[in-house]
Parts: sequence; C-alpha cells; structure tokens
Amino acid sequence: MRPALPPPAEKRPHKISALGRTWTDDYAWLRADNWREVLRDPAALPPEIRAFLEAENEYGEAVLAPLGPLRETLAAEMRARLKDDDSDPPAPDGPWDYYARYRPGGQHRLYCRTPRARSENLGEEAILLDGDARAGGGFLQIAHARHSPDHARFAWSGDASGAEIHEIRALTIGGADLPDVVPQATGDFVWTRDSCGFFYVRQDEDHRPYQIRLHMLGEPAQADRLIFEEADPAWFVGLRATRRGRRAFIQVHGHDAQEFHVLNLDAPQTPPRLIAPRRPKFRYTPADHGERFFIKTDRGFQDFEIVEAPAEAPQEANWRPFIAGVEGRLIEDFTVFQDYLVVLARQNNRPRLVVRELASGETHEIAFDAPTYYLRLETTYEFASPLLRFSYSTLATPQETYDYDMGRRTRTLVKKQPVPPDFDEADYLVEAIEAEAPDGARVPISLLRRRDTPRDGTARALIYGYGAYGYGIDAAFGANRFSLVDRGFVFAIAHVRGGTEKGMAWYEAGKLAHKPNTFSDFIAATRALAAQLYADPRRIVAQGGSAGGLLMGAIANMAPELYAGIVADVPFVDALNTMLDDTLPLTPPEWLEWGDPARDEAAFQTIRSYSPYENVKPRVYPAILALAGLADPRVTYWEPAKWVAKLRAAITGGGPVLLRTAMGAGHAGAPGRYDRLDEVARIYAFALAAAEGRWRD
Repeated sequence: MRPALPPPAEKRPHKISALGRTWTDDYAWLRADNWREVLRDPAALPPEIRAFLEAENEYGEAVLAPLGPLRETLAAEMRARLKDDDSDPPAPDGPWDYYARYRPGGQHRLYCRTPRARSENLGEEAILLDGDARAGGGFLQIAHARHSPDHARFAWSGDASGAEIHEIRALTIGGADLPDVVPQATGDFVWTRDSCGFFYVRQDEDHRPYQIRLHMLGEPAQADRLIFEEADPAWFVGLRATRRGRRAFIQVHGHDAQEFHVLNLDAPQTPPRLIAPRRPKFRYTPADHGERFFIKTDRGFQDFEIVEAPAEAPQEANWRPFIAGVEGRLIEDFTVFQDYLVVLARQNNRPRLVVRELASGETHEIAFDAPTYYLRLETTYEFASPLLRFSYSTLATPQETYDYDMGRRTRTLVKKQPVPPDFDEADYLVEAIEAEAPDGARVPISLLRRRDTPRDGTARALIYGYGAYGYGIDAAFGANRFSLVDRGFVFAIAHVRGGTEKGMAWYEAGKLAHKPNTFSDFIAATRALAAQLYADPRRIVAQGGSAGGLLMGAIANMAPELYAGIVADVPFVDALNTMLDDTLPLTPPEWLEWGDPARDEAAFQTIRSYSPYENVKPRVYPAILALAGLADPRVTYWEPAKWVAKLRAAITGGGPVLLRTAMGAGHAGAPGRYDRLDEVARIYAFALAAAEGRWRD
C-alpha cells in the first residue's frame, strides 16, 4: 500500500521564449530566485519551496515505510563489509610515510604520517588532520590534503555545505591551526617549493573556477596575489602538481580543448609561461621531467600520442614524437618518473598499463586476465622511485594495490581491500558481453552475478549507465552491490556512447547532435540482458546519476515498458531550460557538450527531442526514485523537483514517482562513509521492491 495522495504541485504558467518560439513551463516557480544564496546557506530557501520539498520527502518516506526493516538490514550488511579501522597503504616521501585511515566508527578520514618504514619499528604516528573532529558531526567534504615540501606544515581544503565552495586552511605538523583561511576556493592547491605559501584556484560568484592566486602563510587572504585570470565563462581553471615539485601547471580547459601554463615553484612570483595556446578540438596535458616535458596530445591522433619538448621552450613548434598514437587505443593517463614513463591506455573497454624505460626505449605491458576490469595509477610522491603504485579490481575482485618494480618487472601486493571472512570471489561470475545498437554499433556490457544465479531469463537485474563528457565507467569492485547480487540480482554496466570506453570516437558519437545514441545504446543493452537470458524483462531496474540521470529521464520517456523501476540520482532532467539559461554557472561551458539551443536551431531541436522534462506525456511510467541535493551547484535541486511534479500530473498508471531531496547536502550526497550507506540502502530497497512488482498495477 501507499499513501493515497502525493503532495500537490500547483501549476503556475511561466512563458519561455527562444528562437522565435514561446512555450509554457508550469513548474518554473520551484526555482528559487535567490538560488546563489541558497547554495551558501540552505536556510535561505523560500518557505514555500522548502515546504514543497519537505512534503515530497515525507511522502517518499511514507511510501517506502514498509521497506524500513529491509533498509535497516541492507545498511547493516553494507556496514559489515567495511573495515572499521581501514587504512590506505603508506606512501613514502623523504623521511616519512604518509597515509589516511579511519578510526573505528569514524565517518571521516584521519590524515597521518610515521617515520619511513625501514624496519619493524615504524615509530610514533602523528595525526596531521582529524576529519571527524573537523566535521564535528556536521557536513564536511575534504577535497584535498597535502603536506608541505619541508614536511613542517599541512594544508587542506574542505566544503562545509555540499555546494563545493571550499576553504583552504593550514596547520603545523603538530596540529596547531595557522591563522590562514582562504575562502571561495576550489579544492585544488599546490605548495611553493620553500613551503612558505601555496597557489590555489578561486571561484567567482557563479561558482566558476577562474583565477589562480598565491597565498603566503601569515598574510590575510585579501592580500593574495593574482597570478592568472580567465575571463571567458566557457573556460574553467585548475591546478596540476608535478612529482618533481619544482613546477606546477595551470590548466585552462573547456569541453573540447585545453591550455597549460607553467608555474615556477622555486620563484612563485614569476609570471606563468604558456606552453601552447588553445584552439578548438586541441587537447594536451604536460608532465615535468626536468629538462624536458612529456606531453599527451590529440593534435595528430584522436586517441592521443605522447610528444616531448624542451622545458624551457615547450611551444608546439618544438614538440617531437615520443610514443605514437594508435586510433582506437586511447591514452587515458600517463605519469613520468626519473627513469620511466608509464601509460594507462584503453582499447575496446580493456585498460592496460605500458611501461617504457626512458634510457633504452624498451617497453613492456603489465598483464591482466579478467574479461573486464579496473586500473588506476595511485599516488607516488618520489620522482626517482623505481616503484609504480597502481590499483586493480574487477566486479568480483576486491581492489588490490600493488607496488610494481619497473626495472625488475615484479609486483608486490601492498593492500587488498578488506572484505568479510565469508566473502569468496569464486562464488561470482564476471562477464563481458555486447549489445547491438539500432545503427549496428556494438555496446559493451560488464556483468556480475552469483554462480548460482541461473541464466534462464528469470533473474532480477540492475543496469547502470552514464555516457557523457568522455568519462568511461570502469568495471570496478563495489562492495555495496553484493546486497543485491547475493539476493539473485545481475548487476550490469552499459558502456554507452558518450564515454570513452572504446576511444574518443565513442565519446564523439554520444554528444551534441549524436546524443540520442546514448539513450538508444542503453535501451539496446537492456534488451540484450533479456534476450541473452540474463534477466527477466519484467524485473529490470535502471540507475544513473547526474548526466546519467539525464539518461534515466530519457529512457523513462522512450521505453518505460522495459523497466520495473528507475533510480535517477541528482538527474540533469531539465536540459533544455538549463542550456537556455546562461546565468547558470555551468551552462556556457556545457554548450560544447550538449549544444547551444539559444542560438543554434539544430541544437534546439535535438535537445528538445530528448530533454526528459520537455517530453513527459500522459502514459504509464515505471516506479521512479529521483534524488536531489539542495546545495548542488552542478544539477540544481529544481531540475528533479520540476520533473517529478510534471510526471505526477501526466502519469496514467504505474509509479510511484518519488522525490528525495537532501536538505543539507549537494551533488555528491552525504560525505560520511556510514551516512552514505543509508542513502544506498534506500536506493537498493527501492530497486528490490520495484523488481518484485510491489507497486505493479
């Protein structure tokens, strides 16, 4: 049973015009005029809108109330899979080993160090930053934390609301706070070489990272020197540290191009030097090797090559080939050491690590056997180290962190993600299959299921998708998923176009005018689960977040009959209105991803054809759970709120349609490791109930 009536949403017609057209938005009133203020202070939300969101939360909890015991069971299961005092493997830097850990029962990390491990006696631990103490039971998301080059100070950046507005603070290694507080920053900062200050990125009033400033310890933030400023609202500014620590890079980036400037950390007052000026569809990323830079670039190969250039004359005219590009083999990341260069590449959705010895040019690959898996380069502080640290996992293999000796070609396991004693990865199957899209494209699908879950078309399934910005979704281990998989679910990742799982061409085929491919790929993947007997077609639940929430909204309109339930997490579902509004902080940069419907007729038509909010119509919809964050600067809370209101007015059967707004969080949800499990338990209980047909008419 469910409560008889959801909270009413009054229709207040609001006229919108673009390209000579005018139409009505009945729920535009849910957007607070003072939304910028609300991001900084959620208490500033107008009472009428707050009452609506709180009523939606109450309705959703009432509908899900019968699932309360299940949610408690799920949260307890997931908590039991966490190691209460989990710790990262120490990363050596000079005389110290640095790492983060949790205290038993702690929500946030403790950042620590000990004298470098050279014997059985590791020495006394120093806690550099206590995340639990800093949070004080409230919201805190620590974005970045780093010791100074002289190992005498520590700095960290934290977000206290979920709006991704950070303060950077500094302290002594002994734990005493320095007076330095830098507001209105992103999470990024880089220490100067003398440890007397740091560069950081400042945001403007619209949340756009637009300046690099230099803060000197002991001086007020108002006195911070402006080093670089980007005036064009379509470009964001960032910082990249280097392993050698004598230079850093200012990154200026849009959706299809990048530009880098070099900072001298030994002479921080020196103006930055441009490497190569921006131009459309020109991406590059430098790495510092001392006398030369290695640079990943797409100027000759869509999937990137690596070139080298003199550090003192790095302009494009001096770039020389170093590692040739191969179309279809995407160079995702790379890193340089004194004697080696390491490439993380991906080909046909399979990542690979390739090591090149710089002196000899000899290369070798680090091999992995799983059909689909995850790889990541981990932090290594020391430039001269022969050890590469990387992490590997599969959907069934807990994350393994290795130190790989690049000269000896041997790997040492330094940590395996802790799991309960009764967990046995041999109980599970990891598979890689494909679906055929309507245009013939082959869409990869990564699958996880128990060995005793039959492949006979009777299983329940959860299929996840994203497909935007060139972000590939890795087939990585996720301990929480086993609360579904151990109940007979098949877990699937649809590697749809819009990501880079099959190279940059896969990304380009899922953006702008080609964006509908993302949706048809996901629908094809869903049908493949049923056709290949992995799932019962009546018991499939879909999930996606942010741009993946746009995907969820689109499939809800295009093929609602395929899904027993849909989970749309912070969903970008009001795409047309958002892309028409250049006062929103992310809109101008996003035009290169979605199109500019205010000036481009074709873009207007394309976005209007799939924008979930625009395409709601009277029909039967599946059960839908939409999740929002009041302080979310990326997907504003009113997008899912408007969408749910319009769905409720149109739905002719099916449902329920639920909206849950986190009134004290943003895009990433709760920051505490245990609090987050309560959110996941809500999602999984909803998925289990939907797949069982609890609300089926």
